[in-house]
Amino acid sequence: MVERGEFRGKPVLIIKRSEDERYPFSFGLNKAKLILEHIEDIKKFVADNAPQGA
Repeated sequence: MVERGEFRGKPVLIIKRSEDERYPFSFGLNKAKLILEHIEDIKKFVADNAPQGA
């Protein structure tokens, strides 16, 4: 589940596993750009470190 929000007057993206997620993952525009620039490295990290069958 993904929502848009605001933190200190700036837009943020909020990612939750479920509606009642206690500590969602959120980030702003600068971190979003950084994630997009390194998305292939992130995908490789997940592939290299995810448990077998997950």
